[in-house]
Amino acid sequence: MTTKLKRRNAPLDDIYLSYDGMEGIGPAPPPEAYPTRMAYWRATFQRTYPGLTVAGTIALAATWLSQHYQAPVMLFALLFGMAFHFLHEEGRCIAGIDTASRRVLRIGVALLGAKITIAQIVSLGILPVATVIIATGSTILFGAFIARRLGLTSAFGILSGGAVGICGASAALAISSVLPKTDDREQNTILTVVTVTALSTVAMITYPMLTATLGLSHSQAGIFLGGTIHDVAQVVGAGYTVSQETGDIATYVKLLRVSLLLPVVFAIALVVRRRGQSADGEHVSAPFPWFLIGFAALVALGSAGLLPKPAIAAANEMSRWCLVAAVAALGMKTSFKALIKVGWRPVALVAVETVWIATVVLGAIMLSRSQGA
Repeated sequence: MTTKLKRRNAPLDDIYLSYDGMEGIGPAPPPEAYPTRMAYWRATFQRTYPGLTVAGTIALAATWLSQHYQAPVMLFALLFGMAFHFLHEEGRCIAGIDTASRRVLRIGVALLGAKITIAQIVSLGILPVATVIIATGSTILFGAFIARRLGLTSAFGILSGGAVGICGASAALAISSVLPKTDDREQNTILTVVTVTALSTVAMITYPMLTATLGLSHSQAGIFLGGTIHDVAQVVGAGYTVSQETGDIATYVKLLRVSLLLPVVFAIALVVRRRGQSADGEHVSAPFPWFLIGFAALVALGSAGLLPKPAIAAANEMSRWCLVAAVAALGMKTSFKALIKVGWRPVALVAVETVWIATVVLGAIMLSRSQGA
């Protein structure tokens, strides 16, 4: 009777372990438990392919709608994923959804490095580089400070501040992957992605009009748009609506912000590993962010001219698909009911951080213009 009871409860235990571990493989036996390495990978594939297939299908649907309706693909992926939340409550899709939200996510972040070269960063000059570094760093610190004042955790302030300061949803996913495993980590990640994506879309529409009202030159407008709008796609859309020059400069400045993803996430991971404590005081063991080594390697290879253009294009496309699938998986692991219970404070935090980074970047541009005059 005891054996039958244990077998009957095993799937439920797997679900709880899946929520806690988020490693995609769950409580599967280690590789040495299988007769051959091929048998291990075959078993892993059988456990994960249903959830990975669902995440990939949602990514396809979100991409199609984004292309036809000119709306953020991340937002579509999130909303569709949340509509299929029931797939992560029970059944065969759990392991694959966890894999997409964790391992596929890290692959996508690592491939972002193919977009950036050191020459692009150097060509911007001192002002954009200094402005971006100060604005990004201050936004993260400001987010951690304001979060505590709003009754939120410092971890959420760092997560949202990094998303606003670096590259929106991609940064939120990367930072979340090295934060301590807490009960509300993924809910905070979803909230950050949703809010940052929405505000980034608003900024794409309103910021070009703001640069015209303030009388910014094409280069100054490029620095402002690239230094403040959250997501790369929205930066490109906003920049090239002003002019070709503004679009080029905005893209380079934005890629400079993306390049800060490596040191920021690496620093957060080191702090988490050194402290070894989660938000509730429980000991945690944060994994080493090996995907950031891949990010840095691609930046180095691209800067040395060792990456052919087809390889760069393929890496960029693969990165986009991985991130969209990861967002879809995160959506499937979150319910609307849980988001509604959170309240207004997280949304207010991201909005305040958005205003902060815009103020810092605009202040630096105005100061430079007055000194030049």
